[in-house]
Amino acid sequence: MQQTMLLMDNIVKSFTGVVANRGVTLEVQEGEIHTLLGENGAGKTVLMNILFGLYHPDSGAVYIKGKLVNIKSPKDAIANRIGMVHQHFMLVPTLTVAENVILGQYSPFTVFNKERLKQVNERIKALSNEFGLDVEPSTLVSMLSVGAQQRVEILKVLYRGADLLILDEPTAVLTPQESDHLLKFLKDLARKGITIIFITHKLKEVMEISDRVTVLRDGQVVGIRNTRDTNPRELAMLMVGREILPYLDRKNITPGELVLSVDNLHVRDERGLPAVKGISFGVRAGEIVGIAGVSGNGQTELALALSGLIEDVDFNEIKLCGRSFEKKDLHSLNRFNVAHIPEDRQKMGIILPFSVAENFILEDYRNAPFARRGFLLSKHIHEHSTTLVKKFNIRVANVDENIANLSGGNQQKVVVARELERQPRFLLVNQPTRGIDIGASEFVHQQILAQRDTGTAVLLISTDLEEIFTLSDRILVISGGKLMGEVPSDHSLIEQVGLMMAGKYADEIREQENNDKKSS
Repeated sequence: MQQTMLLMDNIVKSFTGVVANRGVTLEVQEGEIHTLLGENGAGKTVLMNILFGLYHPDSGAVYIKGKLVNIKSPKDAIANRIGMVHQHFMLVPTLTVAENVILGQYSPFTVFNKERLKQVNERIKALSNEFGLDVEPSTLVSMLSVGAQQRVEILKVLYRGADLLILDEPTAVLTPQESDHLLKFLKDLARKGITIIFITHKLKEVMEISDRVTVLRDGQVVGIRNTRDTNPRELAMLMVGREILPYLDRKNITPGELVLSVDNLHVRDERGLPAVKGISFGVRAGEIVGIAGVSGNGQTELALALSGLIEDVDFNEIKLCGRSFEKKDLHSLNRFNVAHIPEDRQKMGIILPFSVAENFILEDYRNAPFARRGFLLSKHIHEHSTTLVKKFNIRVANVDENIANLSGGNQQKVVVARELERQPRFLLVNQPTRGIDIGASEFVHQQILAQRDTGTAVLLISTDLEEIFTLSDRILVISGGKLMGEVPSDHSLIEQVGLMMAGKYADEIREQENNDKKSS
């Protein structure tokens, strides 16, 4: 019989004007993978931050293996063998893996001691081999892929001897391949006796990895299910309190005039290496062109170039809304009927120290009705922000609240609301639903389709193939910074798209298929 590893009993936590947890009880058995499921703002992360000592509950109790514990800080959590991997990584890019692992554990005078680091390296290699982490301790974190950085965060927790591992939206920033690798790894961890609490809103992952599920909605537990006894439809209903549409209503629209045309675009990354290699394409009014590909194949640099945010570019021609742009004035692209939803909301979409209202007007703070003669007009800003909060169902107590206090999904909705409200002729969307729950994803998808239906030209960049096929009118596939070809938005072609993502040109695949047919 399994022992109860964790019991959080009747936890209540409130912030100014918002009750995040309303008498939540969570019970987790030793050695199980327990999913904490819910919409953004449902109280999942707050509950886990209480367990890890980052927040203190207003009331309630926490028991570890039946023993009442008082967790006042992360140090107390670690002492109780609890570890947490946050959605946004807590790593120092300029330090090595080993240095990041031991950072904060020893005095500054011993952290970089050669003998100490040698011992740490040996311990890291042993853990890496034991758990199949494939991490080299001497590598700089800045040189690692996002998936490898995720493994370093897990390694930090295991190094400190955690028996209970909390992962907050661990696949939000991973490619599909990296996500699959992580889920298999977590199953192996559970088989080796590590208890895992897995925070997510992705139902596919819930069904694949978890033993049991606790569903939160509006800060309360609305259901506890054994995964084998439930299904995605029931869990979605519990999450959002309503039926989720199984499909999106796509209207048949004939694309209009060419809004964006790109001819022979080359872009170098921040290291000066070629990232985008001579790609050409166009986007017409009233269509969504999807860019499919594994993360790190030039999508980021492509988006930055088309939003005027990167300088190391070369091209024959970029034409937007009938106007040709030269290299020297590419930075002004964003002023010409363009809206941009970036892939990383915290780095490029919002300013964390600012309020929600201030983030809503980042593009237009100089203009009427938000400013006059160089002075901001608070009344108009507040009214505008309140309207957007209601329209996009953003969970915030007050628009003057610091945006850093919002959940990741609600921060993303602020970015989406601000950009779509500009009524652009060209909409550049990069990973629009990364880190967003199923209900919010449905809403964002509907908003993107609504933009298309009103004649906006949309370029959608996403590593989520289901999202690409659901929204796109046609799909371009990128690999190694080159376009591999174009396919129609037909789910039966998903295998072909996968081959193109791996570096095969569409013409090669079609030729091989024809040869196979002839030989058969």
